[in-house]
Formats: sequence, structure tokens, C-alpha cells
Amino acid sequence: MCLAIPGKVIDIREENGLKMGTVDISGTLTKACLEYVPDIVVGQYTIVHAGFALKVIDEDEAAESLKLWDELIRSGAFDTGDELPSSSI
Repeated sequence: MCLAIPGKVIDIREENGLKMGTVDISGTLTKACLEYVPDIVVGQYTIVHAGFALKVIDEDEAAESLKLWDELIRSGAFDTGDELPSSSI
């Protein structure tokens, strides 16, 4: 399953010939390749998957997506019920 999370571009730079940026995803800063969205500018929103910005989205779409993510997390949808094994050390 592929999941892409919305975030706001706060910095754009070139690294090794690639357009790269820093994206704020719910307060967490992450580095993303912006080559797939060459016209994106600081302040715009994008969806990020596996370190790649895939699409420019507007602020309303980003807010709605983040709201749905929050609902999924709160619902326990990602809780597998599995506990991590305890260490035997």
C-alpha cells in the first residue's frame, strides 16, 4: 500500500543537481525531492511519499487530508494489536 502525506514546502534548494526541499508535515520537517513538481514554490503544499513530492495541492486539500489522517490514527486503524517482543538480554 502506498501512502502520501501532505506538507508545506518551507525551503527549496539544489542538491547534486536535483531540486530538493524541506517540507513541514504536521510539525515534522522532512527532506523531499521536488523534481516531480518543478514549479512548486515555498509556501505551497504537496503530498510526499518515500521522500518524493508527487503533486502540488492547495491548502484546503492539505487540511482535509491531514484531518482524515488524524481520524485514522485516533481510530486505531494502524494498531495491529501486536506487542513488541521483550528483550531477553
